Amino acid sequence: MLVFSKAKLVFLSVPKTGTTAWQTALGPHASMVVADPPELKHAPVFRYNRFFRPALEKFLGTPLDVVAVMREPVDWLGSWYRYRRRPFMKGQRNSTHEVSFDSFVEAYTRGDKPPFANVGSQAKFLEPQKNGTAVTHLFRYEDQAGLRAFLESRLGVQVDPATENASPPMVLELSQETRAKLERKCAPEFALWRGIGPDGAYTPLAPPD
Repeated sequence: MLVFSKAKLVFLSVPKTGTTAWQTALGPHASMVVADPPELKHAPVFRYNRFFRPALEKFLGTPLDVVAVMREPVDWLGSWYRYRRRPFMKGQRNSTHEVSFDSFVEAYTRGDKPPFANVGSQAKFLEPQKNGTAVTHLFRYEDQAGLRAFLESRLGVQVDPATENASPPMVLELSQETRAKLERKCAPEFALWRGIGPDGAYTPLAPPD
């Protein structure tokens, strides 16, 4: 997570959306860089709202805009699958070495997920809170040019992030049956993704009851 006090902007780090590269590129321009532990680096909206927002608003005197990135749901799961197939992961409980991508996605759709498929949810990460705290600008992972233009305009700096922590390339196949189950079981993920427009505009999901 990055905080830019002068620009009144917070950049949340959704896992597997390239935010480590942006953190490296923008870190020198940020007022606060939360890089560790992972639970704080990747603080979702609800955690930002509970722990960070009150202090930031108290000292900066105004609500901050919040920007984040979302990846197409199947592509996002593909990144997790490849990430957990790195050589040193073999033999660990959350390794995907012994399962196909189709089996990984099918396991992700279950209520009781096995460790290797327990990777969270982008929709849950980005879920608005009852008090109105929400992401104000949401960009698709593929729209790096749009995200870069927004950040450069908002921060008044030029940035050129390098690729970091990229998972090894791999051809991944998903059956139509598993794809249909994923879209049915994880409908909020696809609804949120499809609601993203240009310039960070998007249709947020409803806050939790």
